[in-house]
Amino acid sequence: MASEDVVGKTTSESAVSTIVNLAEEAKLASEGVKAPGHAVLSICKSLVAGGVAGGVSRTAVAPLERLKILLQVQNPHSIKYNGTIQGLKYIWKTEGFRGLFKGNGTNCARIIPNSAVKFFSYEQASQGILLLYRQQTGNEEAQLTPLLRLGAGACAGIIAMSATYPMDMVRGRLTVQTEKSPRQYRGIFHALSTVLREEGPRALYRGWTPSVIGVIPYVGLNFAVYESLKDWLIKTRPYGLVEDSELSVTTRLACGAVAGTVGQTIAYPLDVIRRRMQMVGWKDAASVVTGEGRSKAALEYTGMIDAFRKTVRHEGFGALYKGLVPNSVKVVPSIAIAFVTYEMVKDILGVEMRISD
Repeated sequence: MASEDVVGKTTSESAVSTIVNLAEEAKLASEGVKAPGHAVLSICKSLVAGGVAGGVSRTAVAPLERLKILLQVQNPHSIKYNGTIQGLKYIWKTEGFRGLFKGNGTNCARIIPNSAVKFFSYEQASQGILLLYRQQTGNEEAQLTPLLRLGAGACAGIIAMSATYPMDMVRGRLTVQTEKSPRQYRGIFHALSTVLREEGPRALYRGWTPSVIGVIPYVGLNFAVYESLKDWLIKTRPYGLVEDSELSVTTRLACGAVAGTVGQTIAYPLDVIRRRMQMVGWKDAASVVTGEGRSKAALEYTGMIDAFRKTVRHEGFGALYKGLVPNSVKVVPSIAIAFVTYEMVKDILGVEMRISD
């Protein structure tokens, strides 16, 4: 009788175990079916967060963005914009409130996909680099170093910039034209079609080389400094800035500001050269910039090195930093807002993956 009880108990336990195993297998199978859909949803949420971050941050500093470009490309023999305050006042006086935001629609049309691709690419690149780093070191607990973050950020910047470069090119031209310009681009698509028809498809990627070189330190340092600074603050907890292993919005904005300042200062000369090369081949470029039909300096460069050489020779080394002040005033809040907005939107959307993982 006892043996029958033992057999019955064993059989019962076996049946329960079988049912549990089958349930677990069914659950895993169900998760396997849902996994691709879940992954796609996570990717979409991450892209949306990056796009929102880019649109919000860039619109907030649109007047300074336009002034920066005008300062970078204006004719040295006909100075119209001389400093941040004077430049903004001049735009307001001659073009009104709308003039401060001219080109912002095109800018957002470019920056939203650019920002989405950039943040998503950084997440993917950082995860891939971290996996390889752990395999190489044999340490499964290893974390990204500042140098590895720099590499991941550089990859993200190159991918995002290359994908949206034609939009950046026409955005630059839309931004510098004024009411007195003999040639008026009516919008993004009109500018794209006009450049393609009159200058050829290669013109849409004019200035791409200095852009690639410039984006490596710029975007790379932005991510590397921001993430490394956050990690350092969380580990050291100085001045009571960290509460429950979380940084406040103000502290994160400060981290983003530092990251933006470092990155843009190092990469700025390449940005100036990129803008000038984008004007090459545009016969109305000089008059568009000065607002008049006369010019004493032709905008002709054979390449990046030639653009550097002619700019320094004719205008001095300081010309490589034209527009740096309004750009600094712009970049500091822009980068800070972008990082914090991205993280906040991801939290709202419930995205599990984080750029610091």
